[in-house]
Amino acid sequence: MTWEVLSIIGTVAFAVSGAIIAMEEKFDIFGVYILGIVTAFGGGAIRNLLIGIPVSALWEQGMLFQIALLSITAVFIFPNNLLKHWKRWGNFFDAIGLSAFAIQGAIYATDMNHPLSAVVVAAVLTGSGGGIIRDLLAGRKPLVLRSEIYAVWAILCGIVIGLGFINTPIELYGLFVMTTGLRVLSYSYKWKLPYRNIRAFQ
Repeated sequence: MTWEVLSIIGTVAFAVSGAIIAMEEKFDIFGVYILGIVTAFGGGAIRNLLIGIPVSALWEQGMLFQIALLSITAVFIFPNNLLKHWKRWGNFFDAIGLSAFAIQGAIYATDMNHPLSAVVVAAVLTGSGGGIIRDLLAGRKPLVLRSEIYAVWAILCGIVIGLGFINTPIELYGLFVMTTGLRVLSYSYKWKLPYRNIRAFQ
């Protein structure tokens, strides 16, 4: 049940974010649906390739595809309120998707008895892979490659779950809330990782 709930939360959050970004970039209706679907399922497809699950397993998630399509349709038909508040709530949707999918990816890899390194990679790719594809298709710099802290929270999920610190559904939901909260704090207070601007030395 925990897995299913996290999957639904992540799917809705990323499908909505992909659809809204597509509309910001003036994509047509086909582009809106494509970007929404790719954002919601792209990370899982990359994860499956790397940890040895057939990519065709994605097509077994019929209910999630229907949920994603309904979410995208709602955004496209009733964009006024959503677009009006996108700058305020867009990052929050993304934080929810990152947290939910990172935990889901880590659980997936753990259940397959993969080592800690693979669990962390699965968490990062599932949590941020769809967003990376979304930003690239929209012609934007991927959020995960900016100095702002983003993928670090997915790595944290992978480590905590991979080391077996969290097992029960209640603990997983607590991790989800904590990870979402940390991501919200990181963009609200502009926490950044160390970086170098090479132009300053030229």
